[in-house]
Amino acid sequence: MSKQARTLPHQALYQATGAVISLQDLLLQRYAARTLEYASHKRSVAGISGQHLSKIRGRGIDFEEFRPYQAGDDIRTIDWRVTARTGKPFTKVFREERERPVLIAVDQSSSMFFGSHVAFKSVVAAQAAAIFCWLAIDNGDRVGGLVYSDDNFALVRPKRSRRSALHLLNQVQLANADLASGPIQKPQTEDEIGGLATALGRIRRITKPGSTLYVISDFSTIDEAGFQYLYQLSRHNNVVCCFIHDELEENLPVPGYYSITDGRDKGTLNTFSKKARDNYRGVFQQRLETLRAELTKLQIPLLTIRTDEPVVERIHQWTSQTL
Repeated sequence: MSKQARTLPHQALYQATGAVISLQDLLLQRYAARTLEYASHKRSVAGISGQHLSKIRGRGIDFEEFRPYQAGDDIRTIDWRVTARTGKPFTKVFREERERPVLIAVDQSSSMFFGSHVAFKSVVAAQAAAIFCWLAIDNGDRVGGLVYSDDNFALVRPKRSRRSALHLLNQVQLANADLASGPIQKPQTEDEIGGLATALGRIRRITKPGSTLYVISDFSTIDEAGFQYLYQLSRHNNVVCCFIHDELEENLPVPGYYSITDGRDKGTLNTFSKKARDNYRGVFQQRLETLRAELTKLQIPLLTIRTDEPVVERIHQWTSQTL
């Protein structure tokens, strides 16, 4: 297979479709992730340096060598056994391991259970999360994250293991399946209430400085508290936001009468009015531009993925533009 053929996978090979994603689909994304030129991405895109040895020498976790003590060296690094054996002071030199833990916040709330083309937003979000997860694992980084819905959440602390990745993806699949299992029960207590701000507050507790955080959502519940958490997280971490949306949220369908339902109530949508179609498109564009402007203030990049776009190709296009 040529390099060009490996660069952009065919949609049929990796693209998840429908209203529910399977664990097998999430595992398949490992092969999709390998088609991306991961090593050449900018820090704001991949943001993961993994088990690459730094040129900076200091007190890290990997022993490098012994060398004679020099003026200015930290006396805590002196190895007294070698010093006693040689009669001259020797110090330990360590080479720092530049590790960037990766955390992935995945929105599987009721607003994500929607789609008019190819796949639901919840499915696309799950697929994007799997790609970022496998990218990190293949790069030797620790992976964890948070999967949240309207009334539940699962927190996975970052670990450098395939088992940790599988645990996270299994939580994504379970939350995705719950969306299709029936009506969402209304939360009874404050601790059960979901939403993006609550999710960011929870993941902030396990995010150490220097981490990479992917936030994958439709940002329908983003508020001032949510932006404040993003600000706090972005001060010492590399944050990337992935905005998932559907074509029907962006534009009304061709003029006509459409029967619509939210699962309980039914109604009719009239799209003959050009003014109504223009206003509808304007509301979406304003929402997107507001989100983009707020994230720009925080120096947080925004990746947009529409439900009818092959996810891995969209990520490839976006990373190519940001190089």
